[in-house]
Amino acid sequence: MSAVRIPIFLKYILAWFGMVILAIINGTLRVELYGPLISELSAHQLSTLSALLVFGLYIWLLSIIWPLPSAKLALLIGAAWVCMTIAFEFLFGHYAIGHSWNKLFQDYNLLAGRVWLLVLIWTGIAPYVFYRLRT
Repeated sequence: MSAVRIPIFLKYILAWFGMVILAIINGTLRVELYGPLISELSAHQLSTLSALLVFGLYIWLLSIIWPLPSAKLALLIGAAWVCMTIAFEFLFGHYAIGHSWNKLFQDYNLLAGRVWLLVLIWTGIAPYVFYRLRT
């Protein structure tokens, strides 16, 4: 009996849920560990930095386990991940947690020091970056 072959695109889409788990752990560490010790903005920025590093390591490992066959697919996966992340942030943040739309949009204000947008950018380009480093 042969194993079922899952298309690589689907593997990467499913792997996005691993990033959700990592993000929840990262957020929990912020709230429970260092958040009470520093300002909310500093905690947000530190949490963003740690997310960039952890996501980078995770995506690098994915690129080793499931090497991407093309730059086009790497960019498509990055775009899908960004769309899924934005949808999750807004839908879960608003409907499950109860944050106002205004509060959710505040994390996208770079001029106020909110650097969450860097996570989205990195999530979008990381598959391509690691594809290029491998080829």
